[in-house]
Amino acid sequence: MKWKMSPNSLFAILLRSPWWVSLLIVLVFVMLCGALLPAEYLVFGLMGAFPFLGIGLYRAWQQLQAPSPKRVALALERAGTMPWRDFSAVLQQAYKRQGYDVTLLGGPTADLKLTLSGRTTLVSCKRWKAASHGVEALRELVAAQQTLAADQCSYISLGAVSEQAQRFARDNGITLVSGQALAQLILSDV
Repeated sequence: MKWKMSPNSLFAILLRSPWWVSLLIVLVFVMLCGALLPAEYLVFGLMGAFPFLGIGLYRAWQQLQAPSPKRVALALERAGTMPWRDFSAVLQQAYKRQGYDVTLLGGPTADLKLTLSGRTTLVSCKRWKAASHGVEALRELVAAQQTLAADQCSYISLGAVSEQAQRFARDNGITLVSGQALAQLILSDV
């Protein structure tokens, strides 16, 4: 069984927050331990700050590795000007760099089939330029997932995904790739 962290847990929230928030919690934790605990228990009390320190350092590393907002905007702008053939080639190269075996499907519902360690992911990306994305394309992707016995699905878009489509994706385990996530995927190729 796969374990999944609750999205509203303290650690999940901190993993989405800036690095300094976790380090601020560490500072408060250390100060409270120093003020409230006897000297012989201080070391044990301070151990409680380690998870927050780890999250803070991890988030700092992530934020240092992330591309600047300017580079993200430029990559998304370039992706928006590409014809399908070029955009498809960029995505294929990006997934190959991550170790996937990539197959171009060319069907009406799923465009790429990714295979890694025996797991298959279907990617729908042909409608990436659409101004808005609704549930219908996601329903088609789920149907293709069942037909092709794929483990996961991803949907790539430049435009906004409707609230209803976001709920559908969340309920059906579809990964929505847009914005910064899409830019990071294609950044070195555009």
